[in-house]
Amino acid sequence: MIVILKQGHVDTDIDKILGIANELGFKTHVSRGTERSLVGIIGDDSYVSKDVFASLDCVEEVIKVLKPYKLVTKYFHPEKTVIDFGNGINIGEKFEIIAGPCAVESLSQIDEIGAFLKEKGMKFLRGGAFKPRTSPYSFQGLGKEGLEYLKITAEKYDLKVVSEILVNEDIAMFEEYVDIIQVGSRNAQNFKLLQSLGNTDKPVFLKRGYMNTVQEFLQSAEYIINSGNWNVMLCERGIRTFENSTRNTLDISAVPVIKGISHLPLFVDPSHAAGKRELVPALSYAAVAAGADGIMVEIHPDPEKAVSDGRQSLTFDMFENMVENIKMFESARNSKPVGKEEYKSEV
Repeated sequence: MIVILKQGHVDTDIDKILGIANELGFKTHVSRGTERSLVGIIGDDSYVSKDVFASLDCVEEVIKVLKPYKLVTKYFHPEKTVIDFGNGINIGEKFEIIAGPCAVESLSQIDEIGAFLKEKGMKFLRGGAFKPRTSPYSFQGLGKEGLEYLKITAEKYDLKVVSEILVNEDIAMFEEYVDIIQVGSRNAQNFKLLQSLGNTDKPVFLKRGYMNTVQEFLQSAEYIINSGNWNVMLCERGIRTFENSTRNTLDISAVPVIKGISHLPLFVDPSHAAGKRELVPALSYAAVAAGADGIMVEIHPDPEKAVSDGRQSLTFDMFENMVENIKMFESARNSKPVGKEEYKSEV
């Protein structure tokens, strides 16, 4: 439930609410606004009457949150989450592009991509060092060596590294080499991993499971935040449907739906949704129009020679042209035409 305090409340009023909640065995989250504050009561509150808090003189209203997720919602955290990486690099303020190869193949390959991204004004470099492949005979990644190549390149070109983790045991290693820890679609409901990532101070880039509903997706994010890490980014990457003309079906409607519910930054991965490079630009433009905070795309200096997912990787020329068009779409989006309304979800 959410306890909304009256205007003019004092800190001791918040302390009183926190004390009652702690005695009842709940976790709490305090959000202080410019005019009023609210306290999120986290846990199974089905057996607790709202009157426990509503009867206090300092309380204006108590709202029962019916959704199974709490902390990811705007009701518990009204302000939009912005993740600060220092030096003016933030995610959640303006549209950002995370780009790089599906898999790190060599230092020379990742250096070429890093130099290109730096030249085009990009801030984030993605690359897979550990590859969860459907076939055990497919390229599985360079492992720690791949992370080392990413870090060397990122430091050389002043980029932030995003790479996918597979198991809990590698968290310490990822904390050393990457700036953002990615959780892939196959691990979206690996709840032990999600809980463990809640104990790190590294931002987490959580992809939607390819068979997950929006509710299940948000509950996965809840696992991370409930364990203590609020720096979570969501990513819609397509879901599995009966349609086979694309690799997955990009659920573009999930963008305004989730933006209406959650304060967390939301990205779109058009590369894994499409599976075909010629479709990636159009889906990227749709992501901008739908209100996403950014995209994650795969690029490669020579996609036909890529060891992984070359078919969906953009060439450098395609990426450059797409970025220029995205700037125009973003400018149009930011003009905020009269009559534009944001989707609002019920609690």
